Amino acid sequence: MIPFQAPTDEIFRSLRLFAGDAPGWDAELSLEITQHFAAFAEGVLAPLNAPGDRQGCRLENGRVRMPEGFGAAYAELAESGWQGLTAPEAFGGQALDHLTAAAVSEIFSGANHALQMVTGLVPGAISTLLAHGTPEQQAAYIPRLTSGDWLSTMCLTEAGAGSDLSRIRCKATRVGDAWKIEGQKIFISGGDQDMSQGILHLVLARTGAPEDGVKGLSLFLCTSDVDGLRNAITVTRIEEKLGLHASPTCQMEFDGATAELIGVEGRGLSAMFTMMNHARLDVALQGVAHATRAFAIASAYAGERKQGRTPDGDPALLTDHPDVARMLEEQQDLARTARGMCHLALAELEKAEAPALIEFLTPLCKIYATEAGIRSADLGIQILGGYGYLEEYGVAQVWRDARITAIYEGANGIHALTLATRGLKLEGGAAIGQFAALLTRLGGDDPELAVACGAWQTRARTLAETPEVRAAAHGFAQETADLLARAVRLRLARA
Repeated sequence: MIPFQAPTDEIFRSLRLFAGDAPGWDAELSLEITQHFAAFAEGVLAPLNAPGDRQGCRLENGRVRMPEGFGAAYAELAESGWQGLTAPEAFGGQALDHLTAAAVSEIFSGANHALQMVTGLVPGAISTLLAHGTPEQQAAYIPRLTSGDWLSTMCLTEAGAGSDLSRIRCKATRVGDAWKIEGQKIFISGGDQDMSQGILHLVLARTGAPEDGVKGLSLFLCTSDVDGLRNAITVTRIEEKLGLHASPTCQMEFDGATAELIGVEGRGLSAMFTMMNHARLDVALQGVAHATRAFAIASAYAGERKQGRTPDGDPALLTDHPDVARMLEEQQDLARTARGMCHLALAELEKAEAPALIEFLTPLCKIYATEAGIRSADLGIQILGGYGYLEEYGVAQVWRDARITAIYEGANGIHALTLATRGLKLEGGAAIGQFAALLTRLGGDDPELAVACGAWQTRARTLAETPEVRAAAHGFAQETADLLARAVRLRLARA
């Protein structure tokens, strides 16, 4: 197993290049904070990754037990304040920027994706409370999340209601001043665990009639404990997955569980999107982390493994073979390009000047970065050959863990459709011009990019006026991602 090393230098080279103009970002302070987390990730989180994958989680008497060492690692994580990194100071957080949080998140995912998954929904839950919660709800829950006393989940999916949330049947009924939730949720990451004192479940449930579709959905806060007793929530099973064995993916039964409404009744989906949009950029960074880790393993192995001879007859390393060099170069390009895309989107998020562009870049980053992580891991297996197919070197686990990123938080095909519909039409199509301006800024005066950018704008405007775009969505998403990747490479080359 090749030890994990946090790619801090690569991350900050990219941040300075693609997000250095973000308002109020203190690069030196951000680097210092990230270096502290990198040391923690290398010394505490990464050593648990492979053992946790082998041991997995288990269900005992209705409660989830995490792998050995995870509880102690989480306690240290929470004690050091990492759970409240971006939360407001008024609620016990550190009020840091999204760029620093992104650097920490990428390193966390590279070191131990499974644990990052269980802890990583907290910033999104806090954002949802800040955007839609009452002052009383914010005061009750945000300090518990920032301190690490509580973790959070996102309870959307049901059997038969995955990407189509209009089919949700989990029902919430008002009983006096409270609400009671009845129904089942599946694929709930961290639906239970034995690391935090409590869990705040954000549950999407039906308050209207089934025929109301998504308009009949509301968002609820449902705590794991009520007045010192377990709420009426049962984990009925832990899913057996291809990867992320140390992250408990739970099937959960809500049997009259006590809950409280957050936001406006019937507007639950828009409230939940606050959490989902945060999660989607975080998943894109998971893709970057996997691409980077797969390259690190493959390049270290190929730089030491002797195989065949050079044209002059000397013993050759794998890196001396052009085909291996080609694959390593592709891995490195995938990681750097995907990272640059994510940092561009995060910079726009910090600027908050072009909401349509942010909405456009988010699915684009999710698609490109997650596919980059899977592709890089696959290349890593190929470079290591038979050893890559074994668990010993770790790249097989990278591939297994990376594969889900193109599926959860919205399958990439759904994001491609979003890009070709909502992304092109938001604010009267503002993102088309804003995206073209971004390409020009990145590519400088490159004539070929300018021609491609002009053709893309024509294509985008035509698509925006086309009633039926489902068949064209995938191709348009790939074309758009490739164009942004090309611009990012030009910027990297100029640097």
